[in-house]
Amino acid sequence: MQHIYLHETIKPFPFHLSINTAEMTNITIHSTAIVDEGAQIGEGSRIWHWVHICGGARVGKGVSLGQNVFVGNNVVIADHCKIQNNVSVYDNVTLEEGVFCGPSMVFTNVYNPRSLIERKCEYRNTLVKKGATLGANCTIVCGVTIGEYAFIGAGAVINKDVKPYALMVGIPAKQIGWMSEYGEQIPLPIKGQGDFICPHTGSHYELNIDTLKISDANNYD
Repeated sequence: MQHIYLHETIKPFPFHLSINTAEMTNITIHSTAIVDEGAQIGEGSRIWHWVHICGGARVGKGVSLGQNVFVGNNVVIADHCKIQNNVSVYDNVTLEEGVFCGPSMVFTNVYNPRSLIERKCEYRNTLVKKGATLGANCTIVCGVTIGEYAFIGAGAVINKDVKPYALMVGIPAKQIGWMSEYGEQIPLPIKGQGDFICPHTGSHYELNIDTLKISDANNYD
């Protein structure tokens, strides 16, 4: 295992990453990993066996990249993301803070690929927002936005935008419920009115028609 120390200036991210270039130390990179020149990696990140990070990639602080992960050039991975084994994060994918990518889940960046047709100019952007979970072996069809703290079940296929906190399963995926930021299912209907207080965090969730959000009040007295 080798420990490297990077001091290059981090380019601005499209959202706040809390990266302090003066603290970019203690980055762990396994001897089998390949990190191309120019790649930007934040302090405390861990890069495990057989990972390949392309030179244009931007990786935040405290990120874990498991065995055999690939990270493309036009990729942003924010602080504290965890990407499990055998995941390829292709160009035009952005992961906000705290995203979890389960083993062997799949991103795409071309909607209608053909080997004989060049479509690199047709890449579609995929945005996974803060705290979302992408379960093992799920597939994210390019061009979608997955909302904050959404939870994509194992093996699901996502082909449209996902609401914050939505629990999605199936092929193609459909919403079957809501998930808390703590990672447990919320006992509220998909549509209607209601509220729920998380017993672990005290966060107060409010359902209004088909939208779930944390109340500004956040807690009951």
